[in-house]
Amino acid sequence: EVHLMESGGGLVQIGGSLTLSCAAVGGTFRGGLVAWFRQTPGKEREMVACMTTLDDSTEYLESVKDRFTISSDNPEATEATAEATEATMYLRMTNLKPEDTATYLCAADPGLDCGVLKIMPTVTSQLEHWGQGTPVTVSL
Repeated sequence: EVHLMESGGGLVQIGGSLTLSCAAVGGTFRGGLVAWFRQTPGKEREMVACMTTLDDSTEYLESVKDRFTISSDNPEATEATAEATEATMYLRMTNLKPEDTATYLCAADPGLDCGVLKIMPTVTSQLEHWGQGTPVTVSL
C-alpha cells in the first residue's frame, strides 16, 4: 500500500520561499494525478497545484499561479545532482504571503487526471492516497 509523506514545511517571512516534498512510500506517482492541497481551520480544503503524470500537464489555484510550481524535479538540486524521480513530487513556493499560511497535504490517485479534479472538485474526498500534511506559516 502506498503511503504519502510530506516534508519541508516551516516558518518563513513574507516574500520568502519554501519547497515541499511528497514521497510515495511503497509506490510511485506513475499514472494518474498528484496534487497539493492546503487547509486552514474553518475553511474547506483547496487544491493549489495538480499534475497529471501521464503528460505532466498542470493546474493551479489562481492565487498561486506564477508563485507555486509542482514538479517531479527537485528544484533545489544542482545540475550535477538533479534527477527526476517517480517517487517524489515537489511544490516550490515563492513570494509567499500571509494568506498562504496553512497545512499543506499531498494527494494522489492513479485513476484520475487534473482535468477531472478541476471540473469536479467534489472528487477531492475520493482521492485514493493522502499524506498527513506539513504546516507552513508565513510571518510578517
